[in-house]
Amino acid sequence: MPRPPGGDGASPAAPDRIWSVDEHLADILETVRPLQPRVLPLLDAQGCELLEDVTAPLALPPFDNSSMDGYAVRTADVSEASEERPAVLTVVGDIAAGSGEPPTVGPGQAARIMTGAPLPPGAQTVVPVEWTDGGTGGGTASAMAAHSAAPERAAGRVLIYRPAGPGRHIRTAGDDIRAGDLALRAGTVLGPPQIGLLAAIGRDTVRVRPRPRVAVMSTGSELMPPGRELPPGTIHDSNSFALTAAARDAGAVAHRVGAVADEPVAFRAAVEEQLSRADLVVTTGGVSVGAYDVVKEALGGREGSGGRVEFRKLAMQPGKPQGFGCLGPDRTPLLALPGNPVSSYVSFELFVRPAIRTLMGVGPIERETVRAVCPEGVASSPAGRRQFLRARYADGLVHPVGGAGSHLVKALAEANALIVVPEEGTAVEPGAEVAVVLLT
Repeated sequence: MPRPPGGDGASPAAPDRIWSVDEHLADILETVRPLQPRVLPLLDAQGCELLEDVTAPLALPPFDNSSMDGYAVRTADVSEASEERPAVLTVVGDIAAGSGEPPTVGPGQAARIMTGAPLPPGAQTVVPVEWTDGGTGGGTASAMAAHSAAPERAAGRVLIYRPAGPGRHIRTAGDDIRAGDLALRAGTVLGPPQIGLLAAIGRDTVRVRPRPRVAVMSTGSELMPPGRELPPGTIHDSNSFALTAAARDAGAVAHRVGAVADEPVAFRAAVEEQLSRADLVVTTGGVSVGAYDVVKEALGGREGSGGRVEFRKLAMQPGKPQGFGCLGPDRTPLLALPGNPVSSYVSFELFVRPAIRTLMGVGPIERETVRAVCPEGVASSPAGRRQFLRARYADGLVHPVGGAGSHLVKALAEANALIVVPEEGTAVEPGAEVAVVLLT
């Protein structure tokens, strides 16, 4: 279970204390713990960490089968087949994938076989249909004409124009994996290929650490859902959509609660409603020092069994005001992010994504950071704050996108990286190398 902040990690600070980015993240990661294991159906386990070694109860393929549409034959019967002197075999039956007991192939006989169908008893190889008179590409035009009226082309016979050695076009049993072999090792993150393998060996459930349920809610009486006409003084709620999408991108099962008006009692009730259905609650807005900072007013004074949310000032730009705590009987973690769109998104990448990945028990928990040359440089950066600037990164070069304003949503949509200017830096010279957080 998560522990309340200030337990074994960073201690509660005086209201005027400035936290570093690293201190705030460390407190979150010391509090959040991986979720308890569960047995889930395969599709619900996608993206989760496997918590058990899985062995194959059966071989793949489970039986010898054809990799081509064609004819299953004995090798000796087609060893001298040619365009001029085709082998003439009697067709003893058809074998489709999933069909019942296949016929036995004896000397001078063939069974028409489909891709994936089991190799019949007696057959040693498969001749593709293109090598026979039954395919569109089998034989030359002259050979086909020479045999067009031959009695051997009566129903139940096939002409084969090329030889096939033993085992040709056959998938042998256990060629992929043998019964009892290790199929997947504990610690594997289950993507589509791994889900497919589990299904192929007959597993319909698997023991994993589940994806966390994340509830995202924004605050502000001025927020209207997209699709509605805006009354004077209102804006569309973009943060809750962006953050819900970001939580899903990080691997969570996220749902958008929507915007809550600037009313502390209503907001507190909305949060409490989510505590029983979420493993993590993310709010955006209402964490600064304004008269209507509802999140801070509603949750900042809570103590005791109800938990506590601590509101902090961080030495970063954008995203200085932040809140973090655990609420409710299950001590559900809550991360309170700023309300400006860029501030909330940058805060998500720095703090919420690592929390989600930690709950999942999978890595990496943070975005990759690389070094890149910034031809334009950065004209100014606030002293004592770590600045994160939207940027485009490609081929070792990074270019700032838009200004430093935390309201510039279009510039954020054009960015695929963040330039990091450290606390001690106040500018970056043109052509200098900088740290870059990759957002993709």
